[in-house]
Parts: sequence; structure tokens; C-alpha cells
Amino acid sequence: MQVNIQQAKIQLSRLLELVEEGETVVIARHGEPVAELVHASKIGLPLGIAQQDRLAPPGDDWWQPMTGEENDDWVAGR
Repeated sequence: MQVNIQQAKIQLSRLLELVEEGETVVIARHGEPVAELVHASKIGLPLGIAQQDRLAPPGDDWWQPMTGEENDDWVAGR
């Protein structure tokens, strides 16, 4: 199914219901497809990742400013 952006704005809840039922919804601008709504399971998003692994180490140390060495490594892409 293809809808234009305005229709997608107005009918988002209904479009998401269709996606949950297995439909792929194409969103178009001026008749040209620009995006697809597909069920998250089809693209393999790691939706449970925060339940499996910590996203940040315990404590508050991770929130401290970077050291000069850490900054140099980050700038160098290491």
C-alpha cells in the first residue's frame, strides 16, 4: 500500500495497525516513494538489547569528561 505524506500524518495509527498485520506501507512525496513502514521484526532491530547488556558501565565514572588521551583517541578514530 502506498500513501502520501499528508495521509500518513493523518492515518498513522491505522497504518501501524496494518503494519502489525503484515502489510508494508510505502510513504510517498509527490508520488515518489521515500520511506517504508515495515514490522520491526522484519529488519531485525535489537529491541531487547538494553535488557541483555548494559548500555553504560555501572557508576558515574562514564559521565566524567574525557582525558586528553581519550580525546586524542576519539579524534583519531581509535
